[in-house]
Amino acid sequence: MRFTSLVVGALLSVAQGGVAQATVVHVVRVGKNPMNNQTDLKFYPEKITAKPGEVVQFQFLTGNHTVTQSTFDKPCVRISSTNSSAAGVFSSFLAVADSAPLGQIPVFDVTVNDTNPLWFFCGQGPHCQRGMAMVINENTSANSSRSLENYKNLAKAAVDGAAGIPGIPAAAGGSTSAARSSFEVSTGMLLILGAAFMLL
Repeated sequence: MRFTSLVVGALLSVAQGGVAQATVVHVVRVGKNPMNNQTDLKFYPEKITAKPGEVVQFQFLTGNHTVTQSTFDKPCVRISSTNSSAAGVFSSFLAVADSAPLGQIPVFDVTVNDTNPLWFFCGQGPHCQRGMAMVINENTSANSSRSLENYKNLAKAAVDGAAGIPGIPAAAGGSTSAARSSFEVSTGMLLILGAAFMLL
């Protein structure tokens, strides 16, 4: 019994010693305001400041939306359509109705690699032109004209994405691709759980 206490104590001290740090996760709710549960063509929040290594988790709460990366100069157009060397971020169409009966919501994670601004929009029909856009790491101090408000103004005039994302067929019949989801557990916690399991 004393050996068990020593092992658990040692594992706890290793876990508390900072062997692994938890990842910071910023949550963005897609299509529904978490303050009043009203549906809208918006991301909540629309602006995030995230450091390299942090994760922005998009939680799809209603409808059938996408998280699609673009450039500032070409809102409503998938970045890979304007720059063949940039794959960009694309969640695919994620319909909430498909996962709701299972008691789940679609989730899509984006890991931030640097502090450069990342521009996103919803590629469903004219959602982008109607203002469904957001930015990670907006930097108006470097260029005051590159604000989310100006991005949305450019999006209102965008024609390219009016029928959806160029090169991507519109979602049909509620079918979706699987969303990438994650659950972060620190290494220290895994060690503790493993030791506890072995002691049973």
